[in-house]
Amino acid sequence: MAGMHGTKARLRASSTRFRLTFMRPRCSLCRMNPTRSPRLPAHPLALANMLTYARIAAVPVVVGLLFWQSILGGGLWLRWVALAVFIAAGVTDILDGYVARRLGQLSSLGRMLDPIADKLLVASSLLMLAAGTTIRGWALLAAVIILCREILVSGLREFLAELRVSVPVSQLAKWKTAGQLVAIGFLIAGEAGEKVLPVTIEIGITLLWLSAIVTLYTGWDYLRAGLRYMIDE
Repeated sequence: MAGMHGTKARLRASSTRFRLTFMRPRCSLCRMNPTRSPRLPAHPLALANMLTYARIAAVPVVVGLLFWQSILGGGLWLRWVALAVFIAAGVTDILDGYVARRLGQLSSLGRMLDPIADKLLVASSLLMLAAGTTIRGWALLAAVIILCREILVSGLREFLAELRVSVPVSQLAKWKTAGQLVAIGFLIAGEAGEKVLPVTIEIGITLLWLSAIVTLYTGWDYLRAGLRYMIDE
């Protein structure tokens, strides 16, 4: 009898694990790893990391140029310089991942710094464009949506990191970042760009709203994945 009871208990436990495995809700970000991500050796001076450092270093340069032109009343040529620096920083966002994979320079340091560099570049540029009134009126809501989403996802990642859960970056989130960079590029050109293409700012605002919509979706996707994991646990 004791052996039969033990067998029944094991069958019930197996059935419970089966239900938890196959009844778990699915979404594009639900495949979160409940264990700590493998730590890769950091290569601080590797080329891939140097590209990420360059993107972070570009942030104060872009901010300074926009402040000089918009707040201190500098010439419109400063917009073109700011745009050139911004584009160069955006290119490093593509190159650092490619170089890391191509040259085998993937590291925990690079994986941590890459999204931080993107958020610093996007957030600082949006704030300066709003201060200089390139982004104004209803368009400010699009900027607020983007900034709030970045804060939400960063907080969620930090919380789940304490639970040793990694949150993968979805492909849509990568396209979202690319859309934000293109929109901000048009807006940085701003008044200077209007002299070449009269609808430069309008294009930038339209792309900013499109990016904000995608940002809302990806933000909700991340939040839903995190909440489902916490509820299931």
